[in-house]
Amino acid sequence: MNEYFQAFADAFLSSVNWTWKSIIFEVPWYTNYFWGLTAISLLVWLLEILFPWRKEQSIFRKDFWLDGFYMYFNFFMFSIAISGFYKMLEIGFGDVGIKASSLTLLDLSSIPAWAQLLIFFIVLDFVQWFTHILLHKYKILWNFHKVHHSVKEMGFAAHLRYHWMENILYKPLKTLGVMILGGFEPEQAFIVHFFAISIGHLNHSNIKLTYGPLKYLFNNPVMHLYHHAFVLPKGSYGVNFGISLSLWDYIFKTNYIPEDSGTIPLGFPGDEKFPTDFVHQNLYGFRKDK
Repeated sequence: MNEYFQAFADAFLSSVNWTWKSIIFEVPWYTNYFWGLTAISLLVWLLEILFPWRKEQSIFRKDFWLDGFYMYFNFFMFSIAISGFYKMLEIGFGDVGIKASSLTLLDLSSIPAWAQLLIFFIVLDFVQWFTHILLHKYKILWNFHKVHHSVKEMGFAAHLRYHWMENILYKPLKTLGVMILGGFEPEQAFIVHFFAISIGHLNHSNIKLTYGPLKYLFNNPVMHLYHHAFVLPKGSYGVNFGISLSLWDYIFKTNYIPEDSGTIPLGFPGDEKFPTDFVHQNLYGFRKDK
């Protein structure tokens, strides 16, 4: 048992130390996720200011500061808090004979680095797309996901407004995806990381982008706005579930873009009763609906 507690403490302190070193620029720039997130956020916000899609929307839109807090909380504060638990789980699996290589389906070690990176990106994006569908399909998960869909005006930081329980669900499934690929992350995984942040920020931004023919490959703000639409197609529990890639939605027929004015109401039925502050939003999924 002492081994588990020591692992927890080491992982927690290591995460705190790495985040602090990132803030004071003592890590390589390409692994500095703190300032990378900040730089991408400022750039996309500047593009929103210069090229607004919904021109009547304020630069400091509704819940701008709340979503800004969510960004850093979910990406850093909560990740630090749970890092020790995941390390304990890793040791626990090892004790019963389950290792990273146990679920390997694809050995990518013999192919070029760029191909490893591409496959890594595609597999993880599919895992997230599938997980996203589960969040909409099952009520117990949807109650947590409502936090993300409580956004009433879209902007870049809405990308990372989500309930902390989503981290609990996404992380193990993404880890499973990595294990299928041989239990490794490419050395250049930071490229995938920053690319995914950029796409996610743009998808939630107040900028009208479709990427032309590439819209069938990459998710975009016009497509993702309809994911947040208050009114969904009859009988549907959601549309346009893509994270970075729109490809999965077109393949599995969950795509839906009836028009591109950008003026549709956002949210979900009953959202007028949904909490508007951080604390109560993150407690919401643990109570029964009245």
